[in-house]
Amino acid sequence: ALEAGASLVNDVTALRGDPRMASVIQEVGCQVILMHMQGEPKTMQKEPHYEEVVREVKDFLAERAEYAVAAGVGPENIIVDPGIGFGKNLDHNLDLLNNLDAIVDLDLPVLIGASRKSFIERITGVQEAKDRVSGTVATTVLAYERGATFFRVHDVRANREALAVAEAVLHT
Repeated sequence: ALEAGASLVNDVTALRGDPRMASVIQEVGCQVILMHMQGEPKTMQKEPHYEEVVREVKDFLAERAEYAVAAGVGPENIIVDPGIGFGKNLDHNLDLLNNLDAIVDLDLPVLIGASRKSFIERITGVQEAKDRVSGTVATTVLAYERGATFFRVHDVRANREALAVAEAVLHT
């Protein structure tokens, strides 16, 4: 993908999956998203457990960012993602979103990928993922207000319009 022109690697393993990934990112000089995930995709939602989800996710992301820098990735190329919905239950997701400032305190850009996630269904009752636009937009705006700077969404127009309004309100 990088050879074809991609300028960003979204690594759900936070450079733990492929031992060569950090050197490839360093060599190309592209950005990398380091995401937190408890467990593996096949098992991550089987009873996720944390003592203190915000502290544990923050510590993990800090450690993975330190690893990336030690491997030669420029700190300006690192984006962190607390992994909403990846090995987390409803309470974990809400705790992370409510305390996003702790992740922002890492002084790295923060990405939130909450688009159409099942936790929105648990709150709203909206079963069809494609119909969770309003819940996604609310999450995007709240995360922006708390310091997130990147958003992975399906419904780009609705989220971009909501962010334009939020930006106008917060920065005037």
